[in-house]
Amino acid sequence: MVTTLKKGSIVGLQTVWTLGKIIFPVTLIISILQYTPVLPWVIDLVSPLMALFGLSGDAAIPLVLGNFLNLYAGIGAILSLELTVKEVFIIAVMLSFSHNLFIETGVALKVGVKLWVVLVVRLGLAFLSGVIINLVWKGGSEIAKYGMVPAQEEAPIGWLAITFEGIEKAGMGIFQIAVIVIPLMIAIQILKDLKWLDVFSRWLAPVTRALGMKENTSMTLASGLLIGLAMGAGVMIQAVKEDGVSKKDATIAFIFLVACHAIIEDTLIFIPLGIPVLPLLLIRLGVAIVLTITVAFIWNRTELIKRKETVYEQ
Repeated sequence: MVTTLKKGSIVGLQTVWTLGKIIFPVTLIISILQYTPVLPWVIDLVSPLMALFGLSGDAAIPLVLGNFLNLYAGIGAILSLELTVKEVFIIAVMLSFSHNLFIETGVALKVGVKLWVVLVVRLGLAFLSGVIINLVWKGGSEIAKYGMVPAQEEAPIGWLAITFEGIEKAGMGIFQIAVIVIPLMIAIQILKDLKWLDVFSRWLAPVTRALGMKENTSMTLASGLLIGLAMGAGVMIQAVKEDGVSKKDATIAFIFLVACHAIIEDTLIFIPLGIPVLPLLLIRLGVAIVLTITVAFIWNRTELIKRKETVYEQ
């Protein structure tokens, strides 16, 4: 157990270091840009598009960074902006569906999922969820409080004060991420060493059948749900190869996972942003289940019709 805790802690610290190299400069740069003409120019440029989601123009910054980099870069941007609870929640939901596009899309392609499927599902869910939440939710107009990040009472004066404020926000953001990520990496290491990930995949076998997939897809589903598309890439790719998962089941599994993966981590990391995380979790799960069952039903129905047509022609 000591070895497991040590290994998990080391992995956790390495992960925080890797993420910190993104979060710190992103938060610092954006904090400084707020006091230059650059950010207002970008805000004016994208404001019309952001209005579709009920967001202010500067909300485009975490959305772009989250999609091109990862959730942590998006969170780093949010920490430097003054947004309402509703805005932060909409951004969180959109980014939960669509983030880290380059790496996670690469994982999907390696498993055999088509590029257009991944992009249409992820970006489509992000856009649709943003529009719907904006129309349905009438509350959340209060300014979001970012956990231990101190609220700014007055604008800093001078570049030294502005830089110090950015460093303070960036440092506190990394600290909060570390509080979540390190215990999470230890827990994942325990799951690996005790073979509980295998047990969890067996528990998921009935779920995979209900979602329209064969039982041998359960390991892929379990890895993605617990670890995520990027962190669990190796486990997932190996599971697809060793378990003989068909391209059809791999595609359906990834449709579920692009809507709902790393279910623990991707929910917990939003807690410091002061938004209700339970609705975020339920939205992700609900959308993933409904979308996957619908796709599997249509796919199976289409295959059945084609088989009947083939038999009829013969």
